[in-house]
Amino acid sequence: MLLAEAFCVFVGFILCISGVQGQANSICALKGSSVDLPCSAQHPTSSMKWFTVHQNGSEYVLNELSADGNRVTYNMSEESNYTLTIKDLRESDEKSYCCSKTTETPELCWHNRTELYVSDLQVKVIPATESETVSLICKTSCPLTENPAAYIWYKNREFLYQDWSPWYQQLVSGEEAVRYSCAIKGYEDLRAPEVSVDSVTSTCFTVTYAEGRMCPYNETSVDEPCSITYPREVHVEKTQEKKYLTLTCATSCPTVDPHTAYKLFMARKLLNHCNKQNIIIFGSSHVSFSCAIEGNEDLCSAEFCIKDKGCTQWNYVSERICALEGSSVNISVEYSGIWQGISKLWNKTEIGGYKDAESEINKTGRVKYDDSMENHHILTIDNLQKSDSGEYAFRVKNYKEPKDLPRVTLVVTGLRVRFNPSAEVTEGQRVTLTCSTSCPLTDNTTYIWYLNSQPLTVPESQNKQLVLDPVSIQHAGNYSCAVETPQNISSSEETLTVARRKSVARIMTVKLTTLSLSLSAVVLLYLWMRKKKTQTSAGELHDKTQTEEMESFYASISPRVMNPAAQRGPAEEQEDTL
Repeated sequence: MLLAEAFCVFVGFILCISGVQGQANSICALKGSSVDLPCSAQHPTSSMKWFTVHQNGSEYVLNELSADGNRVTYNMSEESNYTLTIKDLRESDEKSYCCSKTTETPELCWHNRTELYVSDLQVKVIPATESETVSLICKTSCPLTENPAAYIWYKNREFLYQDWSPWYQQLVSGEEAVRYSCAIKGYEDLRAPEVSVDSVTSTCFTVTYAEGRMCPYNETSVDEPCSITYPREVHVEKTQEKKYLTLTCATSCPTVDPHTAYKLFMARKLLNHCNKQNIIIFGSSHVSFSCAIEGNEDLCSAEFCIKDKGCTQWNYVSERICALEGSSVNISVEYSGIWQGISKLWNKTEIGGYKDAESEINKTGRVKYDDSMENHHILTIDNLQKSDSGEYAFRVKNYKEPKDLPRVTLVVTGLRVRFNPSAEVTEGQRVTLTCSTSCPLTDNTTYIWYLNSQPLTVPESQNKQLVLDPVSIQHAGNYSCAVETPQNISSSEETLTVARRKSVARIMTVKLTTLSLSLSAVVLLYLWMRKKKTQTSAGELHDKTQTEEMESFYASISPRVMNPAAQRGPAEEQEDTL
């Protein structure tokens, strides 16, 4: 049987080979953006050139970087800090860079290198602790060097809201017709591919990506959509055979895609050579084992000790916590194989900070440690502030944690009242008020609404949201919301303005008055035109009578005019004869 075809094989111990790594600067930038890489040589000069550098076995290889004057440029002047600029970043730009006068000292150039990481922006879908809901997070594969000013969320390509937190503010259930996307403020044209959560059950959830690059096995065009079914939970199962041990990265979902790839970890170190679901172990090994879904590493199992005793492991009770500003939070870890006498520490990394240089939490009197329970350690932070947001890691003194060890993400949020469609509306409209947060609180959170500082009775179905349909003048005023906690945490007041709508009776009166005036005008116009027509007819009749009289008169006198002899007397006729 060829075990290597279906399984990964591990023989009793981990062999690590390390070379001279040197100190490298790291920069993570968004794909499609621009980046400036400063020269990290000890004494840079204008005669220096830029190179890409990589390690080939025990050798270091330099390749001179040719600037095209457009996408890739560098300014080797002291004022510019001898900077290399790369625009429209691509995945192929993800390399190690260094500046040097000569290629004769590649090892020195390697020591002063800058590692550039190029990341896509993705909407990651993660199961929530509440059944049949998921969380959405706007994430990059590496923490961006430039701390994002804000995250912008879109729903069906329409702007939804923007906030400093990368965590979508509400829990999401399955709905195929709704597509979500996100962007970083200032880089709105570099949006993450749209994601729809098609279905969510107690064991699985199915996600459709607008572009196929999230499906590594997809052989269709990357521009075509693809769907993936994820498990809500991943765990390690052990099967003991006579000569070997099989560990399986098992899932809660019976319909998970058979092409799903896995990431396997031993003693918190990634096994790069294996992406199978199973690993076979020959011989004895006292190490811990864990696994995750490739492409969605937030779906990670708890650490599993191969032997019942003898290995060191620790697991966080919750890896993502959304807490209210002013409240208290417990960050808990369960561990084994750690001596009680060893000092245990909690470290914090800022959200958005690219360096993994951890510093101990500033003990301001709000921080307490509880190590009284066996194999259990609790970090408590009281009176939470927004600045407490970050990633928290538990470690044992003198034990260096690898970078890829999961951490606890804490987001501290306030409360804010938001109006939809706006805070200024007209009577009769539908208005929705939302008690908004920067991350999703649990489903069992109880919200309280106030109008002008007086509590409101809200239907149970309208807990986080208050719907006024239709809104009236009585609804105008100052609204605030609160969450039921011992600290009585509430939002600031926001004002809803409701404009009075003209009444139907008034509108009808205006219409009737207008109609009456219009009819009166029409009647007056009609009477005026009739009178004028009567006057015109009378004039025409008078003229006609005069005409007839004149014609009769002219008719009576016309023969005399035409025959003058008829008008002369006898004496006149005699004179003519003479």
